[in-house]
Amino acid sequence: MRLKGKVAVITGGASGMGEASVYSFLREGASVVIADFNEATGKQTLERASELDGDRVAFIKTDVSVEEDIIAMFDFAVRRFGRLDVAFNNAGVGGAVGPLTETTVESWNYTMDVIAKGVFLGIKHAAKVMQSQGDGGAIINTASIAALSGDGGPLVYSAGKAAVVSLTQAAAVELAPDKIRVNAICPGFIATPLADGGRPEQTRENFSKSQPWPEYGDSEHIAATALFLASEESRFITGESIVVDGGLTAAGPELSKKFPRTSGRNSKVSGITKGSTGEAAEITRLD
Repeated sequence: MRLKGKVAVITGGASGMGEASVYSFLREGASVVIADFNEATGKQTLERASELDGDRVAFIKTDVSVEEDIIAMFDFAVRRFGRLDVAFNNAGVGGAVGPLTETTVESWNYTMDVIAKGVFLGIKHAAKVMQSQGDGGAIINTASIAALSGDGGPLVYSAGKAAVVSLTQAAAVELAPDKIRVNAICPGFIATPLADGGRPEQTRENFSKSQPWPEYGDSEHIAATALFLASEESRFITGESIVVDGGLTAAGPELSKKFPRTSGRNSKVSGITKGSTGEAAEITRLD
């Protein structure tokens, strides 16, 4: 087993890529803390995960934008399972949507609090625990191909994910002497509840046409990458952002010409989307 005896914390672990990683890590021998803002889906995921091994999995409600919640999350992991080996900072939201000129400070702050500040806090406090243990560890952050292009996602989301890439690089350099590896995953179009807008079949069909690889990306592809980065197989890899996108970014501008731009310039709505948090989106039409 690739993670036998390891203890992992996965934020955003109740759905999508995080949920798939919970099951993957458990199958490979890890003890796993599921951390998620949505308590209802968190408990559902815990119930399903417990069928694999109820003694090696636990759930804690967590708001990754609140430092006290992050501290409590890692404290819970150590109390429950004895240590911390892997932190997968995966929680995210779509966040702010709409034209730049209609984007509010409120929607900017909400988005950045979850996808950038939340990763910063996750790295900070995971590193503290790992440093106190003295035997290294692995920190994995979910970024996005939106971090790599001005046309890869909504404006604030793209900026937040770019921050994740830079945080990953800087933290990797600082924590290398402690043998704490820090890497990021940049998913492309992945069919998750955050992305499908309640239309999973249509989303999968659209995504399968959006990159050179003829099949749509799913949560298992990201979970497999996270498993590799959590395992000793990646022990000489740090500071990297691994793109998992079916060749989308490799195809470059020729492929992107075939698809609508994700820029908000011509958007008919503005506001905040909140993904799988269980909270309602706040959207205003711009007619």
